[in-house]
Amino acid sequence: MTDASTSADEVSTRTDAVDGILEQWHRERPDVDVSGMGVIGRVSRLAADLAVQLRRVYAQFGLEEWEFDVLATLRRHGDPFRLTAGQLVASTMVTSGAMTNRIDRLAKRGLVRRERDEADGRVVWVALTEEGLDLIDRAVPAHAENELRMIGSLTAEEQQQLVALVRKMHAGVRR
Repeated sequence: MTDASTSADEVSTRTDAVDGILEQWHRERPDVDVSGMGVIGRVSRLAADLAVQLRRVYAQFGLEEWEFDVLATLRRHGDPFRLTAGQLVASTMVTSGAMTNRIDRLAKRGLVRRERDEADGRVVWVALTEEGLDLIDRAVPAHAENELRMIGSLTAEEQQQLVALVRKMHAGVRR
């Protein structure tokens, strides 16, 4: 991360480890277009660095990334802070088996509870407990502040450009 006095132009003209890798490939295999490695390598390194920074904040609250994800999903859906396991699967993009395991572990910690639907006993809700709600309500502001810190070297316009570019690239990758 750069300090506030470092301009974007200064950062964009610096060399990094990926540049060294590309130079080696150009030397060894000049017949192969490795320009994609420059983009993918940097995105991969950025993703790894972001994950480390995110995990540091989660750890301050005794949470793993997946725990934060489930608790935050329940919280952002609003009062009564509950969803079915199927809705959680759809919102978090994990398998139903993995979600069952996650719910079991969060319930064991007292952060969520299972509730039978009063109108239809076949439906089981996963709801935040008071402890779970308190924990996620303390963690979310720190998480949001951390994310703002991580994008702080970008101007508002650059952030919008990055969002548009990442959306476009992601759509292309998913085809």
